[in-house]
Amino acid sequence: MFSSFPTFVPFLLFAFVAAITPGPTNILVLSNSARYGLSAAIPIILGAGASAATLVLVVGTGVGSSLTTLPGVQIAMQWLGVAWLSYLAWQIFSAPAVDVTAQDTGARLGLMGAASLQLINPKTWMMALAVVSVFAGGGEHRLIHVVYLSLAFFLISLPCLGVWALLGAGSTRWLRAPGAMQRFNRCMALLLLVSAWLSVLP
Repeated sequence: MFSSFPTFVPFLLFAFVAAITPGPTNILVLSNSARYGLSAAIPIILGAGASAATLVLVVGTGVGSSLTTLPGVQIAMQWLGVAWLSYLAWQIFSAPAVDVTAQDTGARLGLMGAASLQLINPKTWMMALAVVSVFAGGGEHRLIHVVYLSLAFFLISLPCLGVWALLGAGSTRWLRAPGAMQRFNRCMALLLLVSAWLSVLP
């Protein structure tokens, strides 16, 4: 397989860097894990990873590649994504000060929310297009390569996002006081807001 797929190993490095570096999804994983516990981040990790991998598969088969070439669709997706991330940032920012040792029953992002966020994120679509263009290659094995790329991206994203979840869960020892948790929430909200709006600012 690798003899006909020389770009697979370089792709693994690309996927690791793309998944581990800070971004809106990583910040949401970190924030939810710190606030609700490690188990609350698992649906977000699975949803985001599966959605991004699905986009690679969809673009690779040609079904969704036309969306990335329509400027109007790109702009609409971009602003919809920014609006949703801004709403999530406000929810995190305005969360009341709570004791992390107590049961927090606030609204959580969840698997479908994280998956939907990737589907309307034009950066994820462009990433998928770049992955397919650069790493899938051509020839009779192209579709098989796309499947491998999609599966590999999903499998790599799980531990990478898991690291952010562990960081969030581990931070609770310093966030036991309600005031400390509130300051943490507000910092995460501001980071999420900045990461969202940087995508649309010139």
